Amino acid sequence: MSRLQVVSGKGGTGKTTVAAALALALAREGRRTLLVEVEGRQGIAQLFGTEALPYEERKIAVAPGGGEVFALAIDAERALLDYLQMFYKLGSAGRALKKLGAIDFATTIAPGLRDVLLTGKACEAVRRKDKAGRFVYDHVVMDAPPTGRITRFLNVNDEVAGLARFGPIHNQAQAVMSVLKSPQTAVHLVTLLEEMPVQETADGIEELVAAGLPVGRVVVNMVRPHHLDEEALRAAAGERRAEVARALSRAGLGGARRGGLAERLVEPLLTQAAEHAGRVELEREQRGVLEGLGLPTYELPLLGAGMDLAGLYELATELRKQGDEE
Repeated sequence: MSRLQVVSGKGGTGKTTVAAALALALAREGRRTLLVEVEGRQGIAQLFGTEALPYEERKIAVAPGGGEVFALAIDAERALLDYLQMFYKLGSAGRALKKLGAIDFATTIAPGLRDVLLTGKACEAVRRKDKAGRFVYDHVVMDAPPTGRITRFLNVNDEVAGLARFGPIHNQAQAVMSVLKSPQTAVHLVTLLEEMPVQETADGIEELVAAGLPVGRVVVNMVRPHHLDEEALRAAAGERRAEVARALSRAGLGGARRGGLAERLVEPLLTQAAEHAGRVELEREQRGVLEGLGLPTYELPLLGAGMDLAGLYELATELRKQGDEE
């Protein structure tokens, strides 16, 4: 399995939640996973109920089997200071540049440099080894920018071409791309069973493939249960007032007399059933579109109680189960 797992998706699909659940799923049986965010939203801290993440790797959860999840909120300015220290040994001079605003200026006027720094920090964690020569992290999971920006964000070679065609920055970009375009990386896209997210997922996959970036799986999030069987769905699509009224009457809801409780319940029940049937049909259509993409697909349920740490563990268990079934 790829060691760098990049998670993207249209806004509102729950990509940060999926990234967090994936990190928990991968950190099992003593494994160590680093969960990285690059957008400065502190979404990971909110999900795990912790304080805002600093620019350091901090343990935030223990997975079943004793595995550990660490988290890091990558800051472009701090990453640039690390970079200047690593390649130019600036030390206190780099900190002075930050006080003067030069670091913020550099990352603002050169967004390509910013992306090199953000992706570079994640790739460094993928390659990092301890003194015994073992990888420090078994997996790194990146909560990446949304689908509309993911290809440009990851394709840092193109971004940095206008900044430096040789030298340390160019070499750093090359090192990053050697990880991002290798089997070490998989880019997963999160969607809902709705037309716009599915279309954006299809477009995102096309862009990633064209850029030579490795696409992993499609994760369908917040899948709602179907409460009606096939016969009931067909019935809900038509007018079955009389049958429904008689059924309610047999259930003791007010008798079948005109204006009774059973009759008053018929219209809203038929309306709700028809809406449910319409949603099921729409979801079937979107599943068909996703199947046509030719990628493995995972499905995660909509959790009625909302998202909390227990919900994350539940989603992680579901991801592990579906992964084991492949």
